[in-house]
Amino acid sequence: MMARSEAVSSVGDNMSVDNGSRKPRILLAASGSVAAVKFANLCHCFSEWAEVRAVATSASLHFIDREAIPKDIVLYTDENEWSSWTKLGDSVLHIELRKWADIMVIAPLSANTLGKIAGGLCDNLLTCIVRAWDYSKPFFVAPAMNTFMWNNPFTERHLIAIDELGISLIPPVTKRLACGDYGNGAMAEPATIYSTVRLFYESKAQQGNGDV
Repeated sequence: MMARSEAVSSVGDNMSVDNGSRKPRILLAASGSVAAVKFANLCHCFSEWAEVRAVATSASLHFIDREAIPKDIVLYTDENEWSSWTKLGDSVLHIELRKWADIMVIAPLSANTLGKIAGGLCDNLLTCIVRAWDYSKPFFVAPAMNTFMWNNPFTERHLIAIDELGISLIPPVTKRLACGDYGNGAMAEPATIYSTVRLFYESKAQQGNGDV
């Protein structure tokens, strides 16, 4: 992976490229769910089709195999948020990533991060990007949590709140969960997430909408 200071600079450098002459820019993010073990696989799914940047919360790093992420994908963490900022006028990472991306995908989306987004909280790199996001651009989430958490009344309230923002839900699936329980709440498979996002992007492109 490239040095983080170089990576922050490259985000800003690439922002002036015309949308019609380049690959789509996908910002993939992982929050603290066991399903983050599949995050490297998700990055591989997107990397051949799109230009990808990745963001991981501190909790998700417990599950992510950083060595398995494609070498050309920069993984940003909370430690990078202010590491390149020294004075007024310097770029701020969560703003630069918000400007850079055409589409944002959070997979997995934990119950905790879902609640933060629904409440407008922004206490880490990922949620700061979400708080600054341009909701005219596509934004997908793939939740992952225990069935009891998925069925909790708070989850329904939070899903309604993010739906009102225009965030698209890639629903969880029913299977054997990490805790051993069987039920709904498992993250959709990386291939499903990838195909959902790509089909959406390409359908918009075919409609002649260059600003997908």
